[in-house]
Amino acid sequence: MHSESGVVLIEGLLHDAVFHVIACMCFGQGLDAAAIAAVTSLQRQFLKEVVGFQVFGSSPKVSKLLFWRRYQRMLSMRRRQEEVFIPLIRACRARRNTAGEIFEMDCYVDSLISLRIPEEDGSSRHLTDGEIVALCTELLSGPVDSTVNMLQWAMANLVTRPEIQAKLRAEINNVADGQVRDEEHLPYLRAVVLESLRRHPPARFILPHAAAGENGTVLDGFTVPKEVSVNFTLGDMAMDRKVWPDPTQFRPERFLPGGEGEDLDLTGSKEIKMMPFGAGRRMCPGIDVSLLHVNLLVATMVRAFQWS
Repeated sequence: MHSESGVVLIEGLLHDAVFHVIACMCFGQGLDAAAIAAVTSLQRQFLKEVVGFQVFGSSPKVSKLLFWRRYQRMLSMRRRQEEVFIPLIRACRARRNTAGEIFEMDCYVDSLISLRIPEEDGSSRHLTDGEIVALCTELLSGPVDSTVNMLQWAMANLVTRPEIQAKLRAEINNVADGQVRDEEHLPYLRAVVLESLRRHPPARFILPHAAAGENGTVLDGFTVPKEVSVNFTLGDMAMDRKVWPDPTQFRPERFLPGGEGEDLDLTGSKEIKMMPFGAGRRMCPGIDVSLLHVNLLVATMVRAFQWS
């Protein structure tokens, strides 16, 4: 993207935009700029450190002794998370109490406050503030980078194919009257996003799976022994010429009526032509939210700017 003074790097801007949306989904629409900045800074620090914290998942007692400095950093990080998140959680709880019977859920934290956990004695309890902090951290850590990655590739493809960009802009202006709404009203937008996902999935691999059954399984004539790890190269799967003619070409029309991807099922329940979010019971639970955000942000950017 170019400006009068040169090239504009959009990665950081996209990251801020997506994180703002996710933070509001988590804590509600009332977040001010200071709260957003505090949550953003904390999550960036957490993501830098989290890989090093994985060592405490196995043999935690020994790991805490061997990596005691790292363990202290983890505890410090947790305290900072509670200092930032718990006031936001309590604000959601106070808003709920003030609204009384007319209260309507506004965010993820509202649903967590309502949730009750069954106990062994048949009773149930609410989540503690500490448990809600952990679940909020999970939500804020998951979808941001993958969504930004999808957005960058979608816009990069539109930059290299200005005729597709123009066609998409025409759909937004003519079909949707310039309003970015549900992607059901914008079939070409959906096709552009799916074609970008086909060529550039958010990750090259999924989490490893293991063959089950006493004797393993047979896959396409190959015997996979029990408990052997299996993975899939997602990018190669979506470049299969038997499924996708001219797979290296960026052609959104594949996903319009008459195209080979017209009835694509991203969940893998019918068939698997591509699976950028995994498939089956263990597919990414954030697929619908991520696609919604990508569709709306791509449409907004194409409507507002000429990209080159």
